[in-house]
Amino acid sequence: MDRRKFLKYTAAVGAGTIIWGNPLQLRAATPDVVWVSGGEPADLLSAALRSFGGINAFISRGDVVVIKPNIGWDRAPQFAANTNPTLVAEIVKACYETGAKKVKIFDRTCNNPQRCYKNSTIQETAEKYGAEVEHVRDFKFKKFSLPEGKLLKEWPIYQDYLEADKVINMPIAKHHSMSRVTLGMKNLMGVMGGNRGEIHNRFSTKINDICSRILPGLTIIDGYRILIRNGPSGGNLNDVKLTKTLVMSPCMVSSGIGTFQSQNK
Repeated sequence: MDRRKFLKYTAAVGAGTIIWGNPLQLRAATPDVVWVSGGEPADLLSAALRSFGGINAFISRGDVVVIKPNIGWDRAPQFAANTNPTLVAEIVKACYETGAKKVKIFDRTCNNPQRCYKNSTIQETAEKYGAEVEHVRDFKFKKFSLPEGKLLKEWPIYQDYLEADKVINMPIAKHHSMSRVTLGMKNLMGVMGGNRGEIHNRFSTKINDICSRILPGLTIIDGYRILIRNGPSGGNLNDVKLTKTLVMSPCMVSSGIGTFQSQNK
């Protein structure tokens, strides 16, 4: 799917619209990307999953599933710095209802991990539905080969992420001072070890080197509340906009396409 055509099309759609497949060839078939607006998190998720035929299009009975939300910041949900906790809990519930064996949640946080997990309320809400919400342990980062990388030929990736049967990437849509907007690809920094600063140097190439080898099976972008300024950590409610939107795709590039904006200007 062409990035510029996708952006042009999605900018024109109104509230309540679902994008079915290639927006240039509207068709009643399995979609490439689904965009849903105008509801609460549980309703948005349910509508998007129905468009793909249900969660069992992505998760099978007996799967060990990793859900990777953004839990990186010591912020309460209303500040839109972390993924919406209700949305996370609902996808945990859906995974177990389809027969998943185990659901794991973790993130390499930017602020103190105990405070991030607590104040985001993701740990509390996800555990109510049976998720294993764990703090990242340094010894679990394993060197991972990137043979096609332009700048990076290896990078440490979290072992539980690599060993999962299925991965669901759950970023929140928000402003970022470097990449302009942080979505699917940037969210996967939470499963990367090593020196974050080194990745940020020549970021657009390095993040692509890594992410191209650790693609999730499903990306769900939380757009219920978005941070429109002073991201990625925020802290001012005047920078938050209530948009009640969710974007879902098995293709991280299609769903998280805004990540590439800064390098394609």
